[in-house]
Amino acid sequence: MLHLNLTRALTAGVLTLVASQALAHGDVAPQAVDTTGLPEIEGDWLTENPYRAEKVGEETWQRAIEIGASGYNQNCARCHGLEVVSGGLAPDLRFLEAEEYGDEWYVERFREGYTQNGITKMPAFGELLGQEAAWAIRTYIEARPDEGALDDFAEELKAMRDQMEGYIADASGADTEALKARLTEISAQIETASGAPVADSVAYRAANLIDGSAEAFKSASEVLTIGLSAAH
Repeated sequence: MLHLNLTRALTAGVLTLVASQALAHGDVAPQAVDTTGLPEIEGDWLTENPYRAEKVGEETWQRAIEIGASGYNQNCARCHGLEVVSGGLAPDLRFLEAEEYGDEWYVERFREGYTQNGITKMPAFGELLGQEAAWAIRTYIEARPDEGALDDFAEELKAMRDQMEGYIADASGADTEALKARLTEISAQIETASGAPVADSVAYRAANLIDGSAEAFKSASEVLTIGLSAAH
């Protein structure tokens, strides 16, 4: 269910980015982020991401990525790019190190925004969205694959995507375990740009989606289509 929701969030992000790409950087009204399912953060703002897998476990980490994807697409994608691949309008956040010093830079900018020569380049999100949303978006950002990390596997992933699309109408001949195993092998070889230990790549998402059902094959093929398009 987590990855089915992530598919919908990414699809919505495509539409958001296309609809708003003509707007100026900073000209955005913060959109609320539903953080249900994440541990609450009380007290002062943290300076280190609390939702990394080694701290909260993989299930909560995946939930943070799902929520972060939705929050990013609503509030950040128009300037920082779909899947955090910047088109040059704003910094490419994929390369912000997944360390405390990277977290400190991120959370200060998230809380306070950024103004240059009296012009708001980025609005202040902190007070309106809160810590849970901030760190979920951070978790999503730092899990993005490195530049060109999918290149060696792009053709194979496209072929797997086409294969899965054929299973949408009839999944009876699908070798689900073989597909999952190969996608898992590919995902293990994809590095993040931030140095985070696991990339939330399209291969990782697809591997966790497919369960042999036609609906799951449809969702996995959509994830591959969107992810491979964003990578290029």
